[in-house]
Amino acid sequence: MSDDERGDDFELPDEEALRAAFESFLQGGESFDPAQFLASAGLNLEAPEIKKMMSQLQAAFSGGLNPDPNASRDHAVSVAKEGALALDPATSAALATAANVASLWLNEVTSIAELPHTPLIGTRVEWARKTLPVWEEIVAPVAAAIPRAVSDMMKTSAPEELAEALSQVAAPMEKVSRSLFTMQLSSVVGKLATEVLSGGDIGIPLIHGDSEYDVHAMLIAQNMREFSSDLDIPLEEADIFLAAREIAHARLFRHAKWLRLHLMSTIHDFAAGIHIDSDRIMELSEEFDPSNPEAMKDLVTSGKLLPERTPEQERALERLGSMLALIEGWVDHVTSEATARLPKSDALGEAIRRRRASGGPAERAFSTLVGLELRPRRLREASALWARISEALGAQARDALWQHPDTLPTEFDIDHPQECIERLLAPAAEPDDMDQALSDLLDEETPS
Repeated sequence: MSDDERGDDFELPDEEALRAAFESFLQGGESFDPAQFLASAGLNLEAPEIKKMMSQLQAAFSGGLNPDPNASRDHAVSVAKEGALALDPATSAALATAANVASLWLNEVTSIAELPHTPLIGTRVEWARKTLPVWEEIVAPVAAAIPRAVSDMMKTSAPEELAEALSQVAAPMEKVSRSLFTMQLSSVVGKLATEVLSGGDIGIPLIHGDSEYDVHAMLIAQNMREFSSDLDIPLEEADIFLAAREIAHARLFRHAKWLRLHLMSTIHDFAAGIHIDSDRIMELSEEFDPSNPEAMKDLVTSGKLLPERTPEQERALERLGSMLALIEGWVDHVTSEATARLPKSDALGEAIRRRRASGGPAERAFSTLVGLELRPRRLREASALWARISEALGAQARDALWQHPDTLPTEFDIDHPQECIERLLAPAAEPDDMDQALSDLLDEETPS
């Protein structure tokens, strides 16, 4: 298009002014004026089409989208604070006692070593602050793919006069979309903080010390007490049961150091397959109304941009679901054994299984945002499998299966527990000549 064809609404962009308009935004400043940006891009702000886009841009750059590295953490904390109660000394002391009892009882039923740290007795705000970095790691591929798609859609659906200006600032527009996504994730994490009972309640290790292998147990006092209050069960029993479940989970991940990386790799295998194709963008752009201030936010946070799952993603989800079932099944079984002396142990176990099967509102919001479910669908079957393995082989042999992913039961085993038991009880095959030669060589090279 020539300059004459653009008409009176367009002038050649002032590149220096355009750069200055975004300087504050890109450097983390608190002010960005969309009008300044459009004027610098050579656009007549009185043109009707431009006025429509102005409201969209203004909405996008308002309401806390400053790319301050602490903005997402602060937002998660602010959401978690709604309805939060301070940790009172009496509750803290009661939960510490329950954790100590739970740890002693776990020693009786598992050979996996105790944690080197006492469990943290925490608040919703502490959980949100400590876990947000792990959530951001989990969603990183999605957080990159969706902003690119939104940027493309903005350019596709924009008036011709604005499209050229938007193409010059594609990177900043992606930054806006990513900020929207990040802030929505922070909101979800803040709401999750009002639902979770402990650090490992979602099924993955979220509380770490100085390294990702230094897994800590954490009990969210307010949420534990609210969960227990809805049950006809003494608080002391519920405290011990929930503490045993959390400590067992943390022990497992600290013992099987490969397990966290295995889970995260499977999650990334799923997320890496998220590619929003041009047909999907064109389809959604037909419904995209630039004059609606909520349009961009809805695109980023509604899950509309997430494509149909690929066969590779479906396989990754199957692997993730099976591993989560094995993890939580083991935790469920070991907790049941450790707390068998509690009169209401069975009722507590059933309440937890039902809770994990349905998930809470915030957990479902996370699934919509990222397209990823973290609920084990076969928790009962996996728990029953671990119980049969324990009965047939003993606790020590059961726990030794976590030494390597290749030694764990499989999804087939969950469906066919008897065949799993028979395989595990079968005598180990004699090493062949090559295996024996390699073993002898390694023995010779091992210093005495």
